Amino acid sequence: MRKIIVCTFLTLDGVMQAPGGPDEDAESGFEHGGWQKPVSDDEVGMAVAGWYEGSDAMLLGRKTYEIFASYWPTADPENPFTDRMNGMHKYVASRTLTSVDWQNSTLLEGDLAAAVRELKASDGADINVVGSGDLAQTLMRHDLVDEYRLCIHPVIIGTGKRLFADRAIPTALEPVSVSSTKSGTIVGVYRPHGKPSHDSY
Repeated sequence: MRKIIVCTFLTLDGVMQAPGGPDEDAESGFEHGGWQKPVSDDEVGMAVAGWYEGSDAMLLGRKTYEIFASYWPTADPENPFTDRMNGMHKYVASRTLTSVDWQNSTLLEGDLAAAVRELKASDGADINVVGSGDLAQTLMRHDLVDEYRLCIHPVIIGTGKRLFADRAIPTALEPVSVSSTKSGTIVGVYRPHGKPSHDSY
């Protein structure tokens, strides 16, 4: 069974919107695009590279797919990620796209949850969900996320799209590995572990 792994950059207050650049995603008037680079370091890059070692595909929402598809096909070939990103299979969840042209891309059709369950049961390595906040929340609601790989950066934004938005499904998490980098970024890997328990002191 393939695992669905949510891989996300977060601020300390949980914002995942537009880490990569000012023009990445200004939806709802977001003014903090590009918040990640000033608080990142090379250890974060090494950790993220490791996230792809056991994966051979990405599952992307429309917006993240379009950002990636406009960048990676013409990205610097000396960048070790370029061949990797172009070569991986891309599964795209969208209600509006009618075709996907980036190499090795497949547009998922019909019921999304059913399509993802089929992917999980198919042959292959694990599948990374990169960015794609709306998609990630849909997967969480349908209990389809097997693991979270999170880079939690030392910055507070205050507004923006959050991975764990209001009305997120209450879930206990089992830590697989947690470390910090020299810039203070927390790199955490967690797996869903049933429902949270409750107690008092």
